[in-house]
Order: sequence, then C-alpha cells, then structure tokens
Amino acid sequence: MNIYPSIKYIGVDDNDIDLFESQYKVPNGISYNSYLLLDEKIAIIDTADARKAQEWWNNLSAALDGRTPHYLVSLHMEPDHSSLIAQVMERYPELKLVASPKAIQMLPQFFGDVDIENRCIAMKEGDILSLGKHTLTFMNAPMVHWPEVLVCYDTYSKTLFSADAFGKFGSLSHDEPWDDEARRYYLNICGKYGMQVQALLKKAAALDIARICPLHGPMLSENLAHYVGLYDKWSSYTPETDGVLVAYASIYGGTTEAAIYLANLLQAAGKQVVTIDLCRCDMSHALSEAFRMSHLAVCAASYDAGLFPPMHDFLYHLKIKNYQSRKVGIIENGSWAPTAGRVMRTMLEEMKNIEIAEPMVTIRSRMKKEDTVAIEQLAKALLS
Repeated sequence: MNIYPSIKYIGVDDNDIDLFESQYKVPNGISYNSYLLLDEKIAIIDTADARKAQEWWNNLSAALDGRTPHYLVSLHMEPDHSSLIAQVMERYPELKLVASPKAIQMLPQFFGDVDIENRCIAMKEGDILSLGKHTLTFMNAPMVHWPEVLVCYDTYSKTLFSADAFGKFGSLSHDEPWDDEARRYYLNICGKYGMQVQALLKKAAALDIARICPLHGPMLSENLAHYVGLYDKWSSYTPETDGVLVAYASIYGGTTEAAIYLANLLQAAGKQVVTIDLCRCDMSHALSEAFRMSHLAVCAASYDAGLFPPMHDFLYHLKIKNYQSRKVGIIENGSWAPTAGRVMRTMLEEMKNIEIAEPMVTIRSRMKKEDTVAIEQLAKALLS
C-alpha cells in the first residue's frame, strides 16, 4: 500500500488477538503500523509486534525489492512496535537505529544481547534526519504515552508520523467508523496524559499536515480538522455530548430499578442518556462513555461495609485516567447499613473539579414511593 509515491505501508493486521495490552477487548483486532520511506537513504519507521513477525518481514522484503535500508526509526519502544528491532539490526549490520535518547537508554531492557555501540543516532526536539527529498523533523512527545516517545514530520510529503497519537482499535481489514474506537483507544491508553497531548497538539498546529500516520488504525488524510478537534476535546477533558451516563452495579436488581428510573426521567426531560451495567459491560467502553458525556450518575449496592466491586473498579479506572470537570449524581443501596454512597463520594472527591449533585439518594433493598421523590430531585439537579 502506498501512502505517498515514496512512502509505503508495511504494517500488519492482527485479527487473532483477543486482548490488547492484555486488558482491552479488541473484537475487530488491531493493526501494527509500520512505514518505509524510499529515497536516497531508506528508512523504516517502527516495526511490529513479534506476534506478526513473519508477515511484517514479508511486507518489508516486498517493499524493499532488493534494496537495503539505512535507518530504522523507532518512535516508540513499546513491544507492539519495537519487538523486531534486534532482528532488523542483525539482518542489516550497517543500519543505524534512530530514536530518542531515552529510547536508546531503554533498548538493553528489551534486547540485552544487541550490540548498539556506534549504531544509534539520538534525536532530540527539532533534530533533523535527511533522506534526500524527504526530511524528517523530530519532536518530543513524552507520555503520549511512554516517556521516550518521538513523533516526526516529513516536510516533503507533509506527513506527520504520530506514534500512538491518533491511534485506534481495530485492524485495517475492518471498515468501521473512526470516532468510537479511537476514543476508546485514546481514553484508555493515553487518557491520563491530557496535558502532554495538548502540548503535542500545539506543536502539530504549526505544521502543514496533509496526512497523519499513526502506529495503530487507519492513516488519516481527509477532514483532519475533525480528528484534531476530537483529540483537543479528549485531551482537555471537555465533554463531547451534553448527556448523562447512568452507570450501575446491582446485585439482585434493586439498584438497577432505581438507575433505570433515573435514566427514564432524564430522557423524558430531553437529555441524552446512556445506561451501562458495570457488572456486564467491558470496562474500557464504560470509561470511554463516561468521558464522552457531560454528566454521570453512579448507582451501586453496598458490599462488605464498602462498595460493590464492579463500581469500585469503575471509579478507580476513572481516577487513574484523570476523569475531571463533570457533575455526578449518586444513588446507593443497602439492605441494613448503606455504605456505597460514602465510598463513591470519597472516590469522586479525589478527582479534579467534580461537582456532586444533591441529593445523594439512599434506597433500602428496593425502590419505594418515597425514594422516587428523591430520585426526581436528583434528576433535576443533573439537568441543570
């Protein structure tokens, strides 16, 4: 596949994987993107996961057509992109590895037997690698989403090689909308590091970009303002949708009933609502929806003098991904000693700029008529 007449795609799809990073469900697989720049000097940009080594080598060999690469550019040392570095350096003994100083420092952690002496070129902010017509300018992108990450911009083709930024779950063989799986990818992989992503977006704004080539998902060359705009929202923790995620964790159905009652009230008032059963929904989807919506309602049972674990897990994931700047309502359930609300409030108050909508509603086992009045008050608070 040609990205540009002198830029070839040599990446591979992985449709056999079930969990990306051993935690995120990827029913449509994932792509490991890799690129080959053919010029006076030839550069490979990143490799692939060892799971798909043979396919990657086949693609590289076909694209090289007997030529020899001069550089291997490693933008990101995570194994799904760097697993084949040692093999490449062994096969091409004259090749130079181009990476950030921190990536070069990390290299022996992954490849202890690789002789890197005099074979590495360290690239820092603003450094340039000339291949002939193609000139790569490197920019630091720390914590997007590892500390050693670089991105590079090719002035000749106006291509931004963006590392994990603008990546997406799903292999290239699956034709599906970009937004949902890119949001789920971003918020679960990079969500904690909004400030760092904002810094990268500011650098990108100064460039004349015709296409973005990420390390996962499709290459982007049309309507770039849409993708950049979404990244700006996600990384600034700005809601995409004026609506409410009602997330609930129920043991015997009493909490579910209260959560659905609240959701129906909000929908009847014209609010966009998504309901998620945390006991059954994939966590990465739940987290993605929480960030998408402007409001959140958490409804959970008490458990072991604390909080039912599916809700605790959800709030923990929100916290570590830097969830912030939202209004949140709370419904707790407890048959004899309700404790869920206290725990949920404490966890939410540890997050940045979270407004707790009042009243916090407490039900005992099953929703009663008097509980509906309190839930209606909570719905009004979430509508404001």
